[in-house]
Amino acid sequence: MNTQTLTHRYPRVLSIAGSDSGGGAGIQADLKTFAALGCYGMTAITALTAQNTQGVRAIHGVPPAMLADQIDAVVEDIGVDAVKIGMLHAPDIVQAVADAIDRHGLRQVVLDPVMIATSGAVLIEDVAVQALVRQLFARAVLITPNLDEAGFLVGRTLHTEQDMQDAAMQLLGLGAQAVLLKGGHLAGEQVSDLFIARTGESFWIRAPRIASPNTHGTGCTLSSAIAAHLALGQDLAGAIRGAHAFVRQALQAGAHVRTGAGSGPLNHGAAPQAMRLRPL
Repeated sequence: MNTQTLTHRYPRVLSIAGSDSGGGAGIQADLKTFAALGCYGMTAITALTAQNTQGVRAIHGVPPAMLADQIDAVVEDIGVDAVKIGMLHAPDIVQAVADAIDRHGLRQVVLDPVMIATSGAVLIEDVAVQALVRQLFARAVLITPNLDEAGFLVGRTLHTEQDMQDAAMQLLGLGAQAVLLKGGHLAGEQVSDLFIARTGESFWIRAPRIASPNTHGTGCTLSSAIAAHLALGQDLAGAIRGAHAFVRQALQAGAHVRTGAGSGPLNHGAAPQAMRLRPL
């Protein structure tokens, strides 16, 4: 190969997450999001799930050594500009990811603490939750829990925006560097998400609720879009705002499409961008 003719590379994003056989969430949603935003996506699969739009039928975990090998293989050859972490169902899987982050000095890590699927299926062992907090909160630049996940982590149900503020501060106290707490499960015609960081920076993102039965994979898509925008060179606040706009566009474009009999996927390909190029 004549390497003298190779002058550019793609923005590289690694998803460490579970596989969704229905294609709406997990690794599949992440890869669609990376591609739609002009990034080169890579994967390290933590678990296989048998699922569709109606629910999860089975989960088969990947051995930790195999997960580590997947991460090592892509990082050592292709390289990584940003990382999205999703479903980590067991403590030894959490440990394998934490070790890989340290081993490769991975930065710009976005952690989506996936615990419960849209269908209501529990996707993480109880003992893995504490491992997640202890091992990964401080290693991520951002965590992106939804209302139920944040409530589970702080030990109470969240009903109001004040509850969200209190819970976000408590999550910072548990070691998170920054929190994007998604308020979509609050009642009302407006959806409010709260960003708060250890630096003192904070803001709300408020927007009208989009009526759609197709919300499967919304959280996966948001966190992977944030990671993609980080890989593209945006700062954290800009990445969050860009990802928020992408998810709303995908929700709106998929609102009137039927895929399966349950909660269908977003339309990740509503406005795809060409693959971006960066100088070597």
